[in-house]
Amino acid sequence: MNNTPEVMIVGLTGQTGAGKSTVSRVFSENGYVVIDADHISRVVVEKGTDCLRELVEIFGREILNPDETLNRKALAGIVFTDKTKLEMLNSIIYPYITTEILSRIKQYSNKGNRLILLDAPTLFESHSDDFCEIIISVTANPEIRKKRIIERDGITAEQAQNRMDSQLDTEYFIAHSDYIIENNGSFDVVYDMSKELADKIKYYYYDIRSAFMTDF
Repeated sequence: MNNTPEVMIVGLTGQTGAGKSTVSRVFSENGYVVIDADHISRVVVEKGTDCLRELVEIFGREILNPDETLNRKALAGIVFTDKTKLEMLNSIIYPYITTEILSRIKQYSNKGNRLILLDAPTLFESHSDDFCEIIISVTANPEIRKKRIIERDGITAEQAQNRMDSQLDTEYFIAHSDYIIENNGSFDVVYDMSKELADKIKYYYYDIRSAFMTDF
């Protein structure tokens, strides 16, 4: 639950390869402060962090590069083919990510920001949806997603499929979201849908705030 009532926190999540970054960019352009959970997930495992030390204890030094930084491909190769190991990874890293997300929400709130987009690929898995008033999920057809992942990450079709299989299914996103954006078409279509939704939520927030202030 969001403990900062004057702030509207919108959760953005979706399937890997669905094109969530486009939606995030549109919200940013329309006045939302974006908290990028994927970026945070990289920060918390930087060289010398407590989180990285815990990961090495569990998965071994094979997940490190020669310079003692995290070898993300090596770690991905371990966890995306083994559900139990993926759960172990998540149990270690999610608390660090959540702590940093809450810290940034507080920082932005203190600076007067009132519309925050929490862009989080694992919003549901990390229970970060608990912070959000509204949740948007981006979905796309499996073959489109696989092609995008291969091109984006430079991996094989099998590796792309493993990443897709490790995620929640489409039905879960639909059942647990307030809005669904299907990104199977052109950039312009997704852009327009995202812009319309960003404006709708913004108006909703200010309507609620106006009604609240009127009551007092």
